[in-house]
Amino acid sequence: MHAAAPPQPASRRHTLRVAVALAAAAVLATGCSVANTTQTDAASPDTLRIVLPQEPPTLEPCDASLTATGPIVRSNITEPLVERDPISGDLGPKLADSWEQTSPTTWTFRLHPGVKFSDGTTFDADDAAFSIDRTVNSSIGCDVDGYVFGDDDLGIEAVDPATVTVTTVTPDPILPLRISFVEMVPDTTDATDKVRIPIGTGPYQVDYWDAGQKLALAVNPEYSGPTPDYTRAVYQWRTEGSVRAAMVTNDEAEIATYLGPEDGAGDLGVAYPNNETTALRLQATEPPLDDYRVREAIDLSINRAGIVKALFRGLGEPAAQLVGNSIVGYNDQLTPTPYDLERAKELVAEAKADGVPVDKEIKLIGRTGQFPKINETIEVIQNSLDQVGLNVKIEMMDTSGQMQYQIRPFPDAGPVMLMVQHGNQAGDAQFTAEQYLLSDGYQSTYGTPEYDAEIVAAQEQIGDARQAAFAGVLADEPRLIRQYAYIAHMNAVLAKATSVAYQPNSGTGDEMRLAEMKHAESSGND
Repeated sequence: MHAAAPPQPASRRHTLRVAVALAAAAVLATGCSVANTTQTDAASPDTLRIVLPQEPPTLEPCDASLTATGPIVRSNITEPLVERDPISGDLGPKLADSWEQTSPTTWTFRLHPGVKFSDGTTFDADDAAFSIDRTVNSSIGCDVDGYVFGDDDLGIEAVDPATVTVTTVTPDPILPLRISFVEMVPDTTDATDKVRIPIGTGPYQVDYWDAGQKLALAVNPEYSGPTPDYTRAVYQWRTEGSVRAAMVTNDEAEIATYLGPEDGAGDLGVAYPNNETTALRLQATEPPLDDYRVREAIDLSINRAGIVKALFRGLGEPAAQLVGNSIVGYNDQLTPTPYDLERAKELVAEAKADGVPVDKEIKLIGRTGQFPKINETIEVIQNSLDQVGLNVKIEMMDTSGQMQYQIRPFPDAGPVMLMVQHGNQAGDAQFTAEQYLLSDGYQSTYGTPEYDAEIVAAQEQIGDARQAAFAGVLADEPRLIRQYAYIAHMNAVLAKATSVAYQPNSGTGDEMRLAEMKHAESSGND
């Protein structure tokens, strides 16, 4: 990757920002709060108490595509140049008022004037160029870089204070959609390492973070938009879904996320499509998983309808592809692989007769708390695979352990089946294909040159041709590759106190916009 020339902000502006940054660092070093706060979290009509499954490892904006980080950071603390509507899929202005393709390989973004960061400094094109460069062209290992940009090189230039251009090596028809994942930070942000607590332009700023206990946000006094109904948000984390639900029903929290239908939210539970698709990723480069017949047998051994009905209580539907029906490229002609243990047994026996080591131990890895009933789902699948003659051992891991197997470089650990849950936040199958289907994708273990070429060709299309091309890509994956055994398109349950008016949507699991939450009594709806 090549970095753009570093921006040259005015000396006075830069000095002010450095002073603010050093002051913030000094406060953090003492372990104290990062804003004027008494750290009192008594119940208040203007405070949202939110309980999540896990504490975020960081609030680093360039990791905001992580499901533990995004719900707190995205559109709350930081904002992008453009944002995608999770319901319509349309791109709309945020910190940029407009954007256009000014040459086959260049997009020009014109920024909204008068925006300030929470430290009081003005947001301009230097900051935008820095933020994009830091996320995409740096070596700090941003999750957004791997998830959205891959190995793409970008040239970024602040043309004037209100204009920034982004240039790609080849034409990229969906660059603005990619840029919607880049959160804007000041150009004084550390460019060589990730930050724990960011400065942003969003409606909130970090008040304090007591590691392992609570994280509080307070309204950003520099925010130029409407003041949110709730001037404060306090996050806690509890692993057990039943505990999270009970905190809402017992008036200890207003919002609890990632619940199952059995967690006890009762009338306070709100079900919604969460954009997530659950699947087993098969390490197709390792025997016996390198044999197509074994991979097909695993696919045939999954009782998708039974899992959705019995374990997910009907909240979801069996999946035939890695994206849901709101995504560009979704193929509505595909049907889930049928549950057929007898055919699976035949395939394993055929492979064994040809010398494939079907008795070799295969790790079936799941992440604790990944979704409701994850343990039971893993056990049901293992039982079926045992019946068809495969030797499968379950290993449940925490997030950090599981991530070692999910993203490159993968550990040398023999044949692995990994439970993945993919939520395409961008709304376009290109992001799924780049990540999960290309031979060298960030989260892919296998592919072929021919299939890679089909994906690359689809990426160059627009409009109806793009939809058709990616529908073909998704149809060809099980036929040509079969790296995945798709399980279900998931629904989620969120518990919400009656005092809060908020309708979750497919983006809620990745980006929970606090400013959209209103006092029920003042909104006229629930």
